[in-house]
Amino acid sequence: MTRPILCIALLLMVTLIQAQESHHDDPPTLAIGTMAPDFNLKGIDGKFHALQEYAAAKVLVIVFNANHCPTAQAYEDRIMAITRDYKSKGVDVVVISSNNPPALNLAELGYTEFGDTYDEMIIRAKDKSFNFPYLYDGDDQKVALAYGPVATPHAFVFDKDRKLQYTGRLDQHEKPGTGNGEDLRNAVDAVLAGRKPEPATTKVFGCSMKWSWKNEYTEKLLKEWAAMPVSLNEIDVAGVQDLLKNKGDKLRLINIWATWCGPCTQEFPDFITIDRMYRGRDFEFISISADKLASKEKALKFLKLKQAANTNYIFNKDNIYDLIEAVDPKWQGALPYTVLVEPGGKIIYSQQGPIDPLKMKKRIVENALIGRYY
Repeated sequence: MTRPILCIALLLMVTLIQAQESHHDDPPTLAIGTMAPDFNLKGIDGKFHALQEYAAAKVLVIVFNANHCPTAQAYEDRIMAITRDYKSKGVDVVVISSNNPPALNLAELGYTEFGDTYDEMIIRAKDKSFNFPYLYDGDDQKVALAYGPVATPHAFVFDKDRKLQYTGRLDQHEKPGTGNGEDLRNAVDAVLAGRKPEPATTKVFGCSMKWSWKNEYTEKLLKEWAAMPVSLNEIDVAGVQDLLKNKGDKLRLINIWATWCGPCTQEFPDFITIDRMYRGRDFEFISISADKLASKEKALKFLKLKQAANTNYIFNKDNIYDLIEAVDPKWQGALPYTVLVEPGGKIIYSQQGPIDPLKMKKRIVENALIGRYY
């Protein structure tokens, strides 16, 4: 290789390495007075939406938000109210989800039933009847890299010339009902009146951005989960009845299953996912194997394969009808069988047959013991 070609090759290699290393730092937040970076992102309506689409707006508000984040969820209604209140004044509001879904781990989903994938955005938007464009930037995160949001939610307010006039929080009151987006409303009012918002920047409290290159914690967590001990203890009728009485202070999900039951083994990973999502909250998952005691090792082997580090039992009698009566006399006996029990023993859900995982997550997170907010 000649010297000039070698030098060019080395220069290109250094440039590539520098570009890769730069992604290990959070991008800087767009400076006041900067022109709005262009974008062309897919919305939940299946169409692509570009910056130029909002050219007629007197003020453009761009909010970086997320499905999973409790703070983001706490501000959804306020964003919808601002969209509604300012639409007639020539203000367009656009919400962008830029979190990289693979960078989000299950332990971060304790306040929601959703991750931050495009498909989950569609469901959340439908559930809440969002009145603003909701755009996805989670694959390459190019728009987030250009704007530099710090957390979700993070608002950017641009004037008619698309110069940034305000960036920061919506308001300083996270709990729903305690704030009305005052900081964002004041900034929009100022820009509409031809004034500079004061202050032009505020700090942003919320969930950190899930950048694609920040996956060390997720990898560490997966290793920790895989290393957790898995056990299977015997339980009798009285023990089962005590589980159903739920004398503790946690919402208790109980699944009765067996290794010979196809639907049981097929849905069991969903329970592991649910356990990992909510085990940091006032929640616990317990499984009861309806296998014969002679098959205890087989059941334990299955549980270890699924990394079921939750509490697991196997019924200690071969008469399965005793288990059925102990769990629920109304249960006809088909597997799987699942119950959700509040402290004090109130059964708020029972299901013979496979559960709907999304509906179960929603039922858990919307229970008074859990909730979507801090």
